[in-house]
Amino acid sequence: MHRGVGLAAFDKEQLSQRFANLSSELSKTQVDHLQSQLTQFRTALLHFATTHRDSIRSDPAFRHEFQQMCSSIGVDPLAGPRKGGWWAEMLGMGDWQYELGVQIVDVCVSTRERNGGVIEMGELIRIVSKLRGVESGVITEEDVTRSIKTLQPLGAGYEVLDVGGGKKMVRNVVKELDADQAVILAEAQVEGGRIAEAVLENRRGWTRERARAALENMLLRDGLCWLDSQDEHYGRAYWVPSAMRWDE
Repeated sequence: MHRGVGLAAFDKEQLSQRFANLSSELSKTQVDHLQSQLTQFRTALLHFATTHRDSIRSDPAFRHEFQQMCSSIGVDPLAGPRKGGWWAEMLGMGDWQYELGVQIVDVCVSTRERNGGVIEMGELIRIVSKLRGVESGVITEEDVTRSIKTLQPLGAGYEVLDVGGGKKMVRNVVKELDADQAVILAEAQVEGGRIAEAVLENRRGWTRERARAALENMLLRDGLCWLDSQDEHYGRAYWVPSAMRWDE
């Protein structure tokens, strides 16, 4: 009886080992196949990028489509074996991207005193385009977003924020915006930069206490807005510089 149990256990052990070996062989085959597919894919992407390099570099619409194509298949053009990723390796756009990043920093730093370190995306693009001497539309949101991604290792807080309603802002200080501040920025955009407690009460259903606390924090703690205590319509209103349009 004991011998039978021992033999059965031995047979099970052999069977388990065979399954383990088979599983290992299948895994190796799958990995080899996947590596082969990735190599073929990278070669095809490199061929496409090289063939259409000039169009990607010079045409914002084509550059957008290339970015969308990469995103749809899970490829990050900034990732890659070399500094600057595939944008630098395949398209020769490394210097262009970093130059744009330097100009973004320049604009953000020079406007930080008035906007508290948060600038509207369209305003940033407008000023950068003026610095580069290019027409509107040549620099896109995607270009700015890619450049800001290259700035993240600096640890200076550069980040693109979605404040709702299709509006985006660029934060360039090491501070987090809470949910209430994001709402205030979005409403200030609609109002051309001006915001008041009554707007937040009527549109967002906030209590007066919540609206005042959020606005006062932005004013006194974070320096993200200015106070107008003699506003003609509200009496007391706040102006958010990052939601205002400035002529440079």
